[in-house]
Amino acid sequence: MTAVQTASHPLTNDIGDSYWLPFTAMRQFRSNPMMFAGAEGMHYIAADGRRILDAMAGLWCVNAGHAQPRIVEAIREAAGRLDFVSSFKMSHPGTFELADRLANVAPEGLNHVFFTNSGSESVDTALKIARGYHRARGDAGRTKLIGRAKGYHGMGFGGLSVGGIGRHKRDFGPLLPDVAHLALPYDRSMAFSQGQPSTGAGYADELEALLQINDPATVAAVIVEPVIGSGGVYPPPVGYLDRLRAICSRHGILLIFDEVITGFGRLGRTFASQALGVTPDIITCAKGMTNGAVPMGGVIVSDAVFDAFMAGPPEVIELFHGYTYSGHPLACAAGLATLNVYDELGLFERAAAMAPKWEEALHGLKGEPHIADIRNIGILGVVELTPRAGEAGARGSQVAQACYEDGVLVRASGDLVVLSPPLIIDEDQMGQIVDAIRSAVRQLR
Repeated sequence: MTAVQTASHPLTNDIGDSYWLPFTAMRQFRSNPMMFAGAEGMHYIAADGRRILDAMAGLWCVNAGHAQPRIVEAIREAAGRLDFVSSFKMSHPGTFELADRLANVAPEGLNHVFFTNSGSESVDTALKIARGYHRARGDAGRTKLIGRAKGYHGMGFGGLSVGGIGRHKRDFGPLLPDVAHLALPYDRSMAFSQGQPSTGAGYADELEALLQINDPATVAAVIVEPVIGSGGVYPPPVGYLDRLRAICSRHGILLIFDEVITGFGRLGRTFASQALGVTPDIITCAKGMTNGAVPMGGVIVSDAVFDAFMAGPPEVIELFHGYTYSGHPLACAAGLATLNVYDELGLFERAAAMAPKWEEALHGLKGEPHIADIRNIGILGVVELTPRAGEAGARGSQVAQACYEDGVLVRASGDLVVLSPPLIIDEDQMGQIVDAIRSAVRQLR
């Protein structure tokens, strides 16, 4: 039997009217739903039985490939042993084991983990911790936050406020006050850079200018993705993050790296901060933390941040914050199994070794019609298309649909074709992705 035949619910175009999908044009989806019945390794299995090469790792998260047997079994075993326990004034051994494992692989000095259930929750938690840290130190005037253009930090009100994608905010304001944004550290002179652009570190100096306007003594934190992900896969210019780190340190401002996308091997190390050689005060993570199998996120904080909260009376709750499902037993089981799989398969080392081949394959598309730019770092990439006059996003959608019909799943975000395949990808599969995109762009008008 195939995975499709064993599915418990037959899949048809008659999908009903109850489910409201996120980030989806519902009426268009109902007319032609993209439905999957199974997944294995590098592939989804469509409702019609076709195997579709997953060039997005689900949604940046299935780093070890789909239906990884060890992770599946760990979840199954955990469900039969301990279904739930609150993390409010109680816990279970899995939370402590997973936190220890994460602290051991995090950058030096980041030794404390607060568990959440998603990247969005991780970001909002990190922002609250940043403000709470300053208040705990008697510096309650530090409340302002600084994000960056094109940054994506989830869909909570905190993440939306510091995020830098205007369309995400348009319908939901007003958002948090006292938030400023850095410019995107990119210009067209950097087009078709392979990996990190060699110029552009000076973009970080804009932070000093913002601090002159906002008064550094009122700023709690700067939050950036080490590599801008959903906003278009923009690797940081060489030296840019180092300068941000130096400026934040000089003014007593916390630096938060949102590693929800870049965490767990995407750049060949556990975290991009390690691959790029810059250590923040706080890291947010999720997605690859459990290989996407169970929702989970985390906030990893430095000793200095944690210790500031611990200075009061021992009987007082230090952080009035949390979620019902923080440290859920099934999520912890999935997280521990996922870390074991990454180690046993050497996936981070494999990603580092495969990154030059990925880069070469992607940049082989340079010169094809309608391609304005190609950006890559680690096992991440984007092919940026020139918009059709008066029809922004049309070419991106058409390429994604053509690729799907050709057996490859890519993600269109406007006229960006975004790529983030599982780290188990091989050279032939890289070639299949690139060939599908090449064929699709040649069909565009």
